[in-house]
Amino acid sequence: MPSTIPILRARRERRIEKRNKDEARARNVFLSAGMILSLILAALIAVAAFAYVNLTRDLPSTETLPILLNPPNGLLLQPTRIYDRTGDNLLFTFAPDDSPRRYIPLSDTNPQHLPQSLADAVIATSDPNFYDHAGYDLATLTNYESHNTLAQRLVSDLLLFNESPSLRRALRERILAAQITSEFGRTQILEWYLNSANFGRYAFGAESAAQLYFGKSATQLTTAESAILAAVCESPSLDPHDAPQTALERGQETIRKMSALGFLSDEATANALGESPTFQPPLLSDVRPAAAFVNLLLAQLDSQFPRARIERGGLTIISTLDFNVQKQSSCVAAFYAARLAGLSDPSMQCDSLRFLSALPPSITIPDSSASAIVTDPTTGQVLAVVGETFEGRETPLVGAHRSGSALDAFVYLAGFTRGLSPASLVWDIPGKTDIQNFDGVYHGPIRLRTALANDYPAPAAQVFAQMGVENVDNIASSFGVQRNADLSLLNAAGAYGVFAEQGVYFGQNVGDAFEPVTILRVEGNDDSVWLDWMTPQAKPVVTPALAYLMNHSLSDETARQDRSSAFNVGFPAAIKIGQTEDALDAWTIGYSPARVVAVWAGSHDSTQLSPRIPAVLWNALMQIASQNLPAQDWSLPAGVSVVNVCDPSGMLPTSDCPNVVNEVFLQGNEPVQADNMYRKYAINRETGLLATVFTLPQLIEERVYLVVPSDARAWAEGAGLAIPPSSYDVIQAPPFNPDVNIAFPELFSEVGGTVQVNGTATGADFASYRVLVGQGLNPQEWIQIGEGDTPVTNGLLAEWNTEGLSGLYAVQLQVIRNDQRVDTAIIQVTVTGD
Repeated sequence: MPSTIPILRARRERRIEKRNKDEARARNVFLSAGMILSLILAALIAVAAFAYVNLTRDLPSTETLPILLNPPNGLLLQPTRIYDRTGDNLLFTFAPDDSPRRYIPLSDTNPQHLPQSLADAVIATSDPNFYDHAGYDLATLTNYESHNTLAQRLVSDLLLFNESPSLRRALRERILAAQITSEFGRTQILEWYLNSANFGRYAFGAESAAQLYFGKSATQLTTAESAILAAVCESPSLDPHDAPQTALERGQETIRKMSALGFLSDEATANALGESPTFQPPLLSDVRPAAAFVNLLLAQLDSQFPRARIERGGLTIISTLDFNVQKQSSCVAAFYAARLAGLSDPSMQCDSLRFLSALPPSITIPDSSASAIVTDPTTGQVLAVVGETFEGRETPLVGAHRSGSALDAFVYLAGFTRGLSPASLVWDIPGKTDIQNFDGVYHGPIRLRTALANDYPAPAAQVFAQMGVENVDNIASSFGVQRNADLSLLNAAGAYGVFAEQGVYFGQNVGDAFEPVTILRVEGNDDSVWLDWMTPQAKPVVTPALAYLMNHSLSDETARQDRSSAFNVGFPAAIKIGQTEDALDAWTIGYSPARVVAVWAGSHDSTQLSPRIPAVLWNALMQIASQNLPAQDWSLPAGVSVVNVCDPSGMLPTSDCPNVVNEVFLQGNEPVQADNMYRKYAINRETGLLATVFTLPQLIEERVYLVVPSDARAWAEGAGLAIPPSSYDVIQAPPFNPDVNIAFPELFSEVGGTVQVNGTATGADFASYRVLVGQGLNPQEWIQIGEGDTPVTNGLLAEWNTEGLSGLYAVQLQVIRNDQRVDTAIIQVTVTGD
């Protein structure tokens, strides 16, 4: 019997081997898992490190706060001030008054220190856990507009003010809040906050607020007064001047919070609630110079920096304002508005009143208002803004208004880009469009130049229909204006300034718009440059050639029907007038190569407004803005041709054209055809009918008529326009000869091109025939166009090439007999020249 020992040994070895393999497999699994976990951990650490580096990149230095809030001279961040372009004239200060802001310590070791009641009140209202947290609060991390601790507010207002709300900004805010709390301590944080917080009405810091609302230093505040300021600090718009009762109630609520937090004993609480704080009356603010300009400036500045940071202080803003032009413009506008409203002149000195001409006779609009802007198109800078002036009083408002026809120039410009020119003919007659002209008159055949210069909306509607909505809107939007939206003075001046600068828009990107600017530069209290718009950006919009067509048309005084002195400033200037259909809004926008002035006048219920009314103010402001500037005109650019044309057809003049004018064209668009609107007719002076070859020569006289199409005949007759007769003289023609006659063309017909002369040339003793033509009713010269020695019956006698010919012609058939007798037949035709 075999031994079992080897079998048992083999089994044991197999078990050991299996166990070793399982242990090895387990070790490998654990090692792999550990390695994976290590890699994941390493990746997480790397990601976290990268995220932290990215989060803290360009993090502002905490040392900025002591520089801003703890200056060695004891003066806080001073108010932001706005100056004119020279830096000499102050326009606005973000402060209740011009006194310097003072820094007052919190420590009671200083004899002049902030009261503890103010510190306790601010903590009670703004940061109840001030002494417990590390300077930040994570509970509101995802509420990006929430800054729940005093440290976070300092960071938000002074270090991260220019970052948009986001999770990244919220995390950076808390990192910085923790850093400044750790670095400077809670007491310093509290002291800084009390000396820099916003207490409404541009009062920053407890000292400014105490002086403004209570007429005393912050060191003298009572508990109740401290509580009121703490409440105002939390909601600056509910200040004691604008909402006194609410401020008192919120102050008492703050006292109760202080008591609940243990800052006040029961007795102190009762005493504080029993106080009756008295508010200092609001300061009477002086009339701000250039208030409308400042409002426009702040609107542009808001696109670059938060308003809260601007109001906080420490900035010097140098504007584009020309103080002298602004002062004179506001003064003249006040007199203009008072006179327009039928009031007596304002009681002020106005040296530039000599530039203001009289309003149109018998015009008085009691509820009228007007506003204006002056810009330099070469730099895209706003030089002056006159706020809406009502009854002689200027307001700080400059609103957008209905444009009416003020933007029709861009309709014509769209036409110029597609082959039309200022010389192009348009028929301003009934039936062409449903739009009525403002003067209620149809003007017949006119050049586009005339329609544009005189603001005729009916021809503009015809051009608009040809160009299409999309093309016109694209043109207008490239200039920064929208046809169907209200028009601001700023955008109006910017758009027409492009023409002034031969197709280039100078300005800056302000938010989402490109427009003229009111700011030259913004500097910090450390001389750092926050914004520099000294050098304008140039944005090409149209070619100089297209701009020149517009400038040449709008500056053409001969094309303007209204020759009022309001449109004449004594130097080259282009003027676009405009108004609404209801005559409640009127515009005059005019420019030279150096200045743009846009004026709006409006009323609520008057029907007397017309562009001539704002033109009076425009004329004065244009002369004020252009003082000491050399007169300039636009030079002829490459790509423009000057050609003599016949008015109004815009075609090459003929000897019959009574009015030849110079016109401008884009090269390649010049006319090549002769004028066919003015035509000379031979008239029987006795009958007034068209003369024929049979009319006695002594009765014939030549008259030139404007030939109108059939759809304009009714207008022409109504307008008293001389119409050429359509009937011929009744003098009897010779009897018909069946052997010698012209069958085609017919008598008195119009012909053109190559004319086939058909008829009959036959009869007894026929020898030959010939066909001759001569110009006029009694030709002095005959030209032979055909001949033959074979009789023709109802067939082709000759072919006549009329190219280059126009007017009346006689066609004569001569048949020569063997005995030298000559029989003739003659007809009269009109060569159209087509």
